[in-house]
Amino acid sequence: MAKKSSEQRAEGMIRRRGKSFQAIVYAGIDPVTGKQLYLRGTSPDERGAERLLRKFLVEVAKQRHARTRASLRTTIESWLATNELEASTRENYVWLIAKHIDPVLGDQPIGKVTAYILERFYGELRRCSSRCNGRPFVEHRIDEPHECRTVRHKRPPGRPPKAGYPPHDCVEKGCLVIECEPHVCEPLGAATVRKVHFVVRGSLAAAMRWGWITSNPAELARIPRLPVSDPDPPTPAEAAVLVAAARAEDPSWGALVWVVMVTGLRRAELLALKWTDVDFESATLHVRRNHVRVAGRNVEKDTKTHRARRLAIDETTVRVLREHRQRYEERCRDFGVKPSSSAYLFSYSPTNDRPCDPSGVTHRYGRMCARLEIDSHLHALRHYTATELLSAGVDLRTVAGRLGHGGGGATTLRVYTAWVENSDRRAAQVVSDRVRHQPDS
Repeated sequence: MAKKSSEQRAEGMIRRRGKSFQAIVYAGIDPVTGKQLYLRGTSPDERGAERLLRKFLVEVAKQRHARTRASLRTTIESWLATNELEASTRENYVWLIAKHIDPVLGDQPIGKVTAYILERFYGELRRCSSRCNGRPFVEHRIDEPHECRTVRHKRPPGRPPKAGYPPHDCVEKGCLVIECEPHVCEPLGAATVRKVHFVVRGSLAAAMRWGWITSNPAELARIPRLPVSDPDPPTPAEAAVLVAAARAEDPSWGALVWVVMVTGLRRAELLALKWTDVDFESATLHVRRNHVRVAGRNVEKDTKTHRARRLAIDETTVRVLREHRQRYEERCRDFGVKPSSSAYLFSYSPTNDRPCDPSGVTHRYGRMCARLEIDSHLHALRHYTATELLSAGVDLRTVAGRLGHGGGGATTLRVYTAWVENSDRRAAQVVSDRVRHQPDS
């Protein structure tokens, strides 16, 4: 009996199920679950089942079948556990997985994930991040049962009287009305969909390396085009207003805005600067680390390109930083603390022993722009630096080096194409003018 069972297992079998026929072939032990793995297929007639049986036997013999029924969720978890990622990158991936991938494809066996399934998934995200499929519904504020419209009354200070608050006009008093609203489709951005695809592609590539699947369907799936970069830097007039307003608000805040504007540093690079990174004698800044917050913790890591760089700074910036250093030393004397070369340049702490909160800096700058009625944001100052340098005729490689772009300027060229073209046009005019003004021989 055991011998007959072994022969059936090696050759597969066909069995009748109702009005159809099912082909079954043993495919070994699932390396993930440890359970026996079978390939199964159903046909309305016995001849079709025989064709399926032969197909499965060839796949098993040549090891072309998926060797596990592990779900995409299990595969992604295994990929995250074995992949070395920056803390901030890992946090971003975990959010994308929980928000978009897992609810839709988490239970799907990786052997059944196809390019079509992925392209359809990406297309749904591009139409609506909630994948509503055009069905109207209400966006509830909370998941628990609740009243869809509540009023948070504007109450006077102090304890409420025993008789309760007197009747009042909510509009006049400015009471806050909170209500659930009809859903409005918000397409997921192309860049975010590409990040979702990268997670899926990376996890399936790992599954292929591990021998769980024989091909990676994500390599075939089409993804949205990379959006064309459209930097919108402030104008020189707006930049002057921003610097003046920041200095008037607080000299240290003005120094921060000035340094970002003239160096084009990333926010994380700026906040990681310490006094040891400033060389007043040679007028240089040494950019060698990033400061970010991950899951409520301060984290310092390498720069985005994992390379340190030195930036030359002009006399005005040296003077701004010297004055900023003097203010820091004065605060230390007031608190009876010795100034430290390892202190941060920009901090809300009196002794600069910890850097500014990244989100706090961004929000403060945003509030300042709103007050000045200038439509801008902190990262736009980086664009301002790049566009001003390129408009002034500084070569692409130098600009890329100052910004910390990798790829020998390829990133700079992709983001600031319009300004590079303007610079190139002026260069052509310079050559033309020189030739035209040569004396006749």
